[in-house]
Amino acid sequence: MRAFEYLRASDVHHAVATAAAGQEAAYLAGGTTQVDLMKDGVLGPDVLIDITRLPLRGVVPDGGAVRVGALTTMAELAADPLVSRRLPVVSESLLLAASPQLRNMATVAGNLLQRTRCRYYRDLSCACNKRQPGSGCGALEGHHRMHAILGTSQHCIATHASDLAVALVALGAAVRVRGVNGERTVPLTQFYLPPGDTPDVENTLGRGELITAVEVPLLPEGARSGYLKVRDRASYEFALASAAVALVITDGVIRDARVALGGLATVPWRSHAAEDALRGAAAAPGTFAAAAEAALSGASPRPGNAFKVELGRRTVVRALSTVAGRQA
Repeated sequence: MRAFEYLRASDVHHAVATAAAGQEAAYLAGGTTQVDLMKDGVLGPDVLIDITRLPLRGVVPDGGAVRVGALTTMAELAADPLVSRRLPVVSESLLLAASPQLRNMATVAGNLLQRTRCRYYRDLSCACNKRQPGSGCGALEGHHRMHAILGTSQHCIATHASDLAVALVALGAAVRVRGVNGERTVPLTQFYLPPGDTPDVENTLGRGELITAVEVPLLPEGARSGYLKVRDRASYEFALASAAVALVITDGVIRDARVALGGLATVPWRSHAAEDALRGAAAAPGTFAAAAEAALSGASPRPGNAFKVELGRRTVVRALSTVAGRQA
């Protein structure tokens, strides 16, 4: 591992000011992915700023939303009674992610910022525009079974890894960000950036900026939601395809719908096209099939992951069917 300076932040202002100074800095919270990447030489900050003791933890009701501190662990958020009752899609996305040991350590903000699992990104002997801009993308002509079919570019087809982010994007969540110039709130749909020509720029965080909280709108009473994750094995595996869905159904008609996809895209993928196909339609198999078709309509698969188009459709249909059948 490359040598670095370790600092423990005394407060948020101290953390942000230090990170925004001249040296290349990174924040340390749960460290469940970051430390591995530093050991492998993929990440090499000059300064590592420990923020684990900052008062950025807890799940607090805030009007029609809940405010989740950035350092709240995945396990704590999944077990929160309000979240479990009103936002099961969030709890399920967390419980289907990682292992219990990791969920007890990993933080919510760290999960949202986790780096791709692309083997070309994590192997220094391989070309990767995300790790080294301009070096090429080994996945394009290499092994890309796990890679994205939505939101890709000629420079990168790496899949976003977070399950939680998919659920939060479906709900219209936003992150609170603190920087040297003050605080701002960014919707998650605008926070993540598809690769385009700059795959190394993954989000809108500026130099030294720190996520302090996540604001998650509550679904209306009576709404039904859930998270479906399709993977190669039943535990501790990343999604081949996943769907976070929420429905409001009255007299058999879908009054409101939220759909987001994971395992299929370069960013957590909100499908407004699928939602438009659902709203005002009967909660029936034909409607769900039309929504699934709309959700995958813009897919650009490669030979090794073309199966994901049909898998994605089936995942959306199954998720919608399961949620529609739940008790409101």
